[in-house]
Amino acid sequence: MKNKFLNRLSIKDQVHFAKRLAFLVRAGVPIVESLKIIRKQTKSKIKGRIMQKVVDDVSSGQFLASSLAKFKHTFGDFAINIIRVGESSGILEQNLVYLSDELKKKQALRQKVVAAFIYPIFITIATVGLTVLLTIFIFPKIRPIFDSMHVVLPLSTKILIFVSDFLLAYWAYFFGSIFLCIALFFVAYQKFEPLRFFLDRQSLRVPLVGKIIQNYGMANISRTLGLLLKSGIRVIEAIDITAETTGNLVYKKELHHIAKEVFKGEKISKYFEKRPDLFPDIFSQMVAIGERTGNLPETLIYLSELHESDVEDLTKNLSSSIEPVLMLFMGFMVGFVAVSVITPIYEITQNLKR
Repeated sequence: MKNKFLNRLSIKDQVHFAKRLAFLVRAGVPIVESLKIIRKQTKSKIKGRIMQKVVDDVSSGQFLASSLAKFKHTFGDFAINIIRVGESSGILEQNLVYLSDELKKKQALRQKVVAAFIYPIFITIATVGLTVLLTIFIFPKIRPIFDSMHVVLPLSTKILIFVSDFLLAYWAYFFGSIFLCIALFFVAYQKFEPLRFFLDRQSLRVPLVGKIIQNYGMANISRTLGLLLKSGIRVIEAIDITAETTGNLVYKKELHHIAKEVFKGEKISKYFEKRPDLFPDIFSQMVAIGERTGNLPETLIYLSELHESDVEDLTKNLSSSIEPVLMLFMGFMVGFVAVSVITPIYEITQNLKR
């Protein structure tokens, strides 16, 4: 459990693993030899030991999927089950190629979402950083002028003086506290499930951002579930696997509930209809059609492409939608410092003229 997050393969690493193994198997290299080659190419010591264990297991006669299942936090439930189906049906090579292609699509979708949030985060950090630099380094050099002239300072300047004095006196404690709070937040988010569930729930309600998160979640859920069903995995098992591959705890909880309801005989679409706040109407309607026609896997893959398109459109519009707010924020922060400095200087020049 200690190395659970350190050991996890990123989607990019999973793509490389599946692609290299598929290439070697296709070239006629025995599975054990293929794994040994990949083991030699693994630079991480921890992941290298895991790969060595997989090599040892497969050499002793175990199925590859059974060995990988011992390290499900490293390889992921989705990849393990696709490989298991490939081994049991004799189409391991095709499933590995299939797996790498689908993981690559997931990676591309994630990159679009991350890229959409980089711009506003960068602008916010740059604005706050510039304001702090002006407050700590520039303003203290001008302040002696105000003190020597004994002018009545406006409220904004008094606030800036207080902030400047505080940062100069306690900057190490201030920035250290911020760093500590951020570190504690990330640790609590990973370890304290109720907090993570609460934040995942609230993130879905944030304007603009919530829509992106919802569509991103729906795209991954529908693609994963559709591919698992298409591979021949039973519905209940496929839903549970999809739940475990879902990062958002709200959707994870709902998917586990769906698996229980399906076990009782209820249709998947009926449960989706009960939660329109999490599953859009178009999603439940299309799933219902897929259940009636017997084409549920194809319907889910179509829905994944639909939601991926929505994510792409939303991420493209995010920057233009949030840019006015960012400009106002930047203008307020920098403008506050500028007004706090310029107003007393103007008062001093007026007094000198008199």
